[in-house]
Amino acid sequence: MIEKKYFKTKDYCKVKFSFASEGKKVELLGLNNDWRKPVLMAKDNNGFFTASVNLPIDSTHEFKYLVDKKAWFNDAETEQQATNVFGTTNSIVIL
Repeated sequence: MIEKKYFKTKDYCKVKFSFASEGKKVELLGLNNDWRKPVLMAKDNNGFFTASVNLPIDSTHEFKYLVDKKAWFNDAETEQQATNVFGTTNSIVIL
């Protein structure tokens, strides 16, 4: 799940990513086309892994969740998905 918070005086949007997983560690990758620097997600009291990231307004970002360094997942609630070079898809967030 993705929550977006826009600010009247800022050129970025605060985006909160939430992902339900039984895994021990979940990372968010691909934002700003950076697949090498993961954003570590923290587990909340409801069992969701969450992370908030500031992203530029009027931008589009592909991303995926990586669970326990071995399984990749898309966000089922994103606006779109795009085919990647591995023959699978990436989630897309549009701001």
